[in-house]
Amino acid sequence: MNKETVVLEKGEAQVVEGEFINIKQSSVRSVEGGHVEMHQACALTVDGEKVDITQSAACVLKAQDAYLNNAISMISVSGDASLQTTCSLVTVAGESISRVSRSAVGIMVSDRIEAENTTSLLMLARNVEGNVKTVLDWRSALAFGAAFGGVFGLFKLLTKK
Repeated sequence: MNKETVVLEKGEAQVVEGEFINIKQSSVRSVEGGHVEMHQACALTVDGEKVDITQSAACVLKAQDAYLNNAISMISVSGDASLQTTCSLVTVAGESISRVSRSAVGIMVSDRIEAENTTSLLMLARNVEGNVKTVLDWRSALAFGAAFGGVFGLFKLLTKK
């Protein structure tokens, strides 16, 4: 499918390309476009300048501006990201991760993070504003890595013949 405006509703597609893409209640393997909107849809890869995902799932998301609302994402890479009630394994934003609200993120990496009632396993940022609960700060991550490396090295020595 290759058009300027693509609308996919209640269907399946392998590759969807276009300048403006609107996907509703569908599953897509790959989406590539300028402005991508997904509502109750799932996609393996999403690549666009501006991506709005609502009640949807994306495995790999790449965008200049990404907005995820009630969504699930494995890996999100963007210039600016906004997450509302979203679960993401890894979120990386070059400029900022703003308006992160009531979300769970495994690893957040950005220059600036604004969060409210958010939980994160590991967060790397120059500036953090808001209420964020992280499991690992840099000291505990260093201690965890040293302990894991020591135990792994010990098992390696013991199993070597």
